[in-house]
Amino acid sequence: MAADKLRDLSQPMDVALLDATVDAFYGTGSQEERAAADHILRDLQNNPDMWLQVVHILCNTTNLNTKFFALQVLEGVIKYRWNALPAEQRDGMKNYISEVIVKLSSDDISFRRERLYVNKLNIILVQILKHEWPARWRSFIPDLVAAAKTSETICENCMVILKLLSEEVFDFSRGEMTQQKIKELKQSLNSEFQLIHELCLYVLSASQRAELVRATLSTLHAFLSWIPLGYIFESMLLELLLNFFPVTAYRNLTLQCLTEVAALAFGEYYNKQYVKMYSIFMVQLQGIVPPTTNFLEAYANGNNEEQAFIQNLALFFTSFYKSHIRLLESSQESINALLMGLEYLINISYVDDTEVFKVCLDYWNSLVLALFEAHHNLDNPAATANMMGVQIHIIPGLNDAHNSPLMQRRQLYAGPMSKLRLLMICRMAKPEEVLIVEDENGNIVRETMKDNDVLVQYKIMRETLIYLAHLDHEDTEKQMLKKLSQQLSGEDYTWNNLNTLCWAIGSISGSMVEEQENRFLVMVIRDLLNLCEITKGKDNKAVIASNIMYVVGQYPRFLRAHWKFLKTVVNKLFEFMHEIHPGVQDMACDTFLKIVQKCKRKFVTVQVGENEPFVSELLTTLPTTIADLEPHQIHSFYESVGTMIQAESDAIKRDEYLQRLMLLPNQKWAEIIGQARQSVDFLKDPDVIRAVLNILQTNTSAATSLGTYFLPQISLIFLDMLNVYRMYSELISTSIAQGGRYASRTSIVKLLRSVKRETLKLIETFLDKAEGQPHIGKQFVPPMMDPVLGDYARNLPDARESEVLSLFATIINKYKGSMIEDVPRIFEAVFQCTLEMITKNFEDYPEHRLKFFSLLRAIAANCFPALIHLSSEQLKLVIDSIIWAFRHTERNIAETGLNLLIEMLKNFQASEFCNQFFRTYFLTIEQEIFAVLTDTFHKPGFKLHVLVLQHLFCLVESDGVTEPLWDVATVPYPYPNNGLFIREYTIKLLSSSFPNMTTTEVTQFVNGLFESGQDLPLFKNHIRDFLVQSKEFSAQDNKDLYADEAAVQREKERQRMLSIPGLIAPNEIQDEMLDS
Repeated sequence: MAADKLRDLSQPMDVALLDATVDAFYGTGSQEERAAADHILRDLQNNPDMWLQVVHILCNTTNLNTKFFALQVLEGVIKYRWNALPAEQRDGMKNYISEVIVKLSSDDISFRRERLYVNKLNIILVQILKHEWPARWRSFIPDLVAAAKTSETICENCMVILKLLSEEVFDFSRGEMTQQKIKELKQSLNSEFQLIHELCLYVLSASQRAELVRATLSTLHAFLSWIPLGYIFESMLLELLLNFFPVTAYRNLTLQCLTEVAALAFGEYYNKQYVKMYSIFMVQLQGIVPPTTNFLEAYANGNNEEQAFIQNLALFFTSFYKSHIRLLESSQESINALLMGLEYLINISYVDDTEVFKVCLDYWNSLVLALFEAHHNLDNPAATANMMGVQIHIIPGLNDAHNSPLMQRRQLYAGPMSKLRLLMICRMAKPEEVLIVEDENGNIVRETMKDNDVLVQYKIMRETLIYLAHLDHEDTEKQMLKKLSQQLSGEDYTWNNLNTLCWAIGSISGSMVEEQENRFLVMVIRDLLNLCEITKGKDNKAVIASNIMYVVGQYPRFLRAHWKFLKTVVNKLFEFMHEIHPGVQDMACDTFLKIVQKCKRKFVTVQVGENEPFVSELLTTLPTTIADLEPHQIHSFYESVGTMIQAESDAIKRDEYLQRLMLLPNQKWAEIIGQARQSVDFLKDPDVIRAVLNILQTNTSAATSLGTYFLPQISLIFLDMLNVYRMYSELISTSIAQGGRYASRTSIVKLLRSVKRETLKLIETFLDKAEGQPHIGKQFVPPMMDPVLGDYARNLPDARESEVLSLFATIINKYKGSMIEDVPRIFEAVFQCTLEMITKNFEDYPEHRLKFFSLLRAIAANCFPALIHLSSEQLKLVIDSIIWAFRHTERNIAETGLNLLIEMLKNFQASEFCNQFFRTYFLTIEQEIFAVLTDTFHKPGFKLHVLVLQHLFCLVESDGVTEPLWDVATVPYPYPNNGLFIREYTIKLLSSSFPNMTTTEVTQFVNGLFESGQDLPLFKNHIRDFLVQSKEFSAQDNKDLYADEAAVQREKERQRMLSIPGLIAPNEIQDEMLDS
C-alpha cells in the first residue's frame, strides 16, 4: 500500500514515507525489507517524472540520505535530458539550487553542519553550468564573485565551486563533452578570469580566516595551470605565494601552487621573474630544511604533513627544472642555487617511498637524456644528425671544441651526475630474470609473483644508467668496481647492496665499447666467483649465485669472445643445477638457455685446446648433469641443448647429436610401448601415464628449438603416439559416459587429457617450426584425420580437446591453399559440434571459443574458396558465429571475431558473390556493429568497429553493391541508390536507439559518416564525438577509443631506442648473433 502511494507521482510525495523507505534501504533491517526498499527506490529513479518532486523533497526532509537520493535523480536528468526540458523548468531548478547553496553557506554553523550536502549541491550546480553557461547564464561569474564578497563562508564555498568548474573543463572533459563545447567553456573561463583573480588576491591579502585562505590556495592550484601568465607575474600573486611559503599551516598548499607556476613554459618573456622566484624560494627553503638534511630519516620519522612536504618539494624541483633549468645556468649566482637544488633532489631521491622515488626518477631520466643527446650529437655529429629526424649542418672543428657551450654544460653537471650514478647503483630495481629474493622475514626465497611496478621502475632506471654510462664510462666503471671491492672486503656486504650493484652492472650491457667491456667484465666475473668461494652459508651462496647468473646472462658478446670464460660460466651453471636452494636451479636453467641462444655456434665447433665440440662432451655427461633437476627444468635443459644442435650445419653430425640427446626418453618410450604391446592395460597405470606425459613434454621442448631438424625424432614416435592418443581418448570417453560431468574432474581423467593435449602440442610445435618443407604437411596430416579429427567429432563435449582446433588452425596457416581439399572434412568434424558447445552462453568452454574463431580466421584468410562452397545454411552459421564472437566481452574473442569479419567482407567484396552476400547480411552486420560500438562493454574493440563501419559505408558510397539492399517485396518506394537507402536506414536505427538525441543531430552524424568515409582519422573522430554526444560514454575511462594513436607513439620510441647502444639489451635484440 505504502509503495503504491510513493509510486503515485500525480500529487506531492509523502516525504516522511520516503524517509522511512530510504532508512529501510540503508538500515540494519532484514534482507527482505532492504530488497523491497531497493525495488521501490529503483522504480522511482527510473520514473521520468520523479525529478519534478526533487524540490518538494529537499524542502521537507532533514534526512541526508534522502537528500542524496533526490539529488541523484536530479543528476540523471541534468546529464541526459536537461536540454530537452522547457526553459522555465530549467531556470526554476537553477535558481532553486543556487538559493539553497547561498542560504546554507551564509553562516558558519550551517555551512559546517551541512558540509556533505553543500558539496553535493555544488557538484549539481557545476553539472548544470556545463549546459547553461555561457550561452544561457552569462552573468554566472559576476554573480558568484558578488555573492562571495558578502560573507567569508559564502566566499569559501564559491572557491570550491570555481575549483570544481576548472577541473570539469580542463581536467575531466575528454570523452565527457564534444570538442566544440570544451573549447567554448575554456574561452569563457579565460575571458572572465579577471574577476576571479581580483577575488583571490583580495582574500589572500586581507583574510585572517585559515579555512578561507586554504580554500583559495586550493582553487588557485586548480587554476594556475591554464590562466594567462600576466595574472601571475604582473600582479602581487607570486609575491603573496612566496610570503605564505614559510608559514607551516599553508606550506603544502603554497608549494603545490608554486609547483604549478614552475611547470608553466610559454616563451621567454618572464625569464627574469622565474630566476628571481627560484632564488627567493631557495633562501626560504634553507630556513625550513637545511640542504644537509638526511631526507631518508626525515621521511621515515615524519608525520603526514611532513611527508607530503618532502613529496611536494620533489614535485617543485622536478617541475621547475623540466621547464626552466637552462635559465639557471646563466650566472654564477643562479648556478650555485641550481647545484644546491640538485643536491636537495638527490638527497630526496634516497627516500624509501615508491611515489617520491617515481617523481625523482622520472626527472633524472629526462635530464640525463637531454645531456646525453647533446653529448651524443657532439661526439658523433654525422651519425646522429639524422637520428632525431633533424638535419644538422656540421660545423668544422666542432669536435675539438672542448670549450664549446656543450662541453661546459657537461662539466657543470659532472658533479651531480657522479652522485646520481651512485644513487642509481644503490637503488637499482630488480630485473625480471632474477628469481631469488629476500622475503619480509629476511629469508632468501624463490620469487612467486612478478611485481609489475618494479619491472617498470627497472626499465626506467636501466635507461637512465645507460645514458649516465655514455656520459662518463670511466666514472661509471670506477664507482661499480669500488662498490664491488667493498663487497669482497666485507665492509659494505649485505644482500641488498650486492644485488643492486650486480643488477646495475647487468643493466648497462651493450653501452661500452668491446675493449672496455672485456676489461671491466673480467674483473667483475673474477671478483664474483671469488666471493662465491670465500663466502659461507646457503643463503649467501644462493644470493651470489643468482647475481653471477644474472650478470653473465646479460653479456653474450663478452662470452662469445672468451671461450674459457664461457666454458667456466656454463660449468658453473651445471654446478648450480645441483644446488637445491629454492630458485637457484630455475635460474641456472633459464640463464643456460639465454646464453645458449646467443652463443650457440660456440658449442658445436671445436675450440682451441679442446678435443671435441662442447655439445658432444655435454651429451656424454647429460644424465649426471640433469640428475637433480625437476621435470620442468629438464625440459628447459632439452630446449637449450636443442638450440646448440640446431646450430650444427653438418646434417650427419646433427642427427647423431639429436639421437644422443633423445636417448633417455626414447629408451623409456620403447620400453613402455613394448610392454603395451603385450598388455594394453599397462598404459592405464597412473605412473605410466605420467611417464608418457613427461616423455612427450621433453620432445616438445626439443622440437621448439630444433624445428625442421626434429623430423627424424618425431617420425620415430609419431604413429605409436597417435595410437596412445586414440586409446586414451576412448578411456576418457568411457569414464565420462559412466561417471557423468564430474568424471571429467577426476585426477585420472585430467592426467589422460594432459597426454592428449601434449600430443597435440608436440605436433603443432613441430609443424609450426618446420620451415621450408611443404611435403611435411602431406606426410603428417592424413594419418591424423581419424585419430584426431574423427575422435573430436565422436567425443562427448566435455572430452573434446580445444588444442585440436588450434592444431588445425596452425596447419592451415602454415600450408595455406594446399589444404583446401581438407577444409570440408575439418568443417564437418568440428564446426557444428563446437558451435553447439559455445552458443549456449558466453561462459562455457572459453578455450574452445577462442581457438574455434582462430581456426575460422585461418580458413577465411588462406582457404576462402572453401567458404564460398558452403551451403547457405552453413554460411549463415558462420556469420552468426562471428556476430556471437564480437558480442563477447572477452577481448581476445571479440577481436578475433572482428578481424575475421573484416577479412570476410574484403574477400566477399572481391568475389562474384558480392551482391548475394551483402544483400543477405549488410543490414544485420551494420546493426550488430552499432550495437557493440554504442554499449560500453566493448570499448577495446573500438578500432575494429570503426574499420568495419568504414568498409560498409565506403562500399555503398562507391556503388560496390549493384543490387538493391532493401527488400523489394516489402518496400514499395524504390530508392535511387543503396547509399540513400542506407542513410535513411541508419538514421532510423540510431534515432530509435537514442531517444535523447534529436533527429537533426542523428542526421548530421550519419551524413558525416558518408562524407568522411575515405579519411580514417576523421571518420574515427566523428564517431568518438557521437559516442560522447549520445551520453553513452561519459564519466568513464575512454582510453580504448584512442588506442591507435598510442600504438604509433610506441613504435617511434622503439626506433629511437634502437639507435642508442645498450638501450635495448643485447638479449632482446633479435639478431643472428655473429658468433662464428
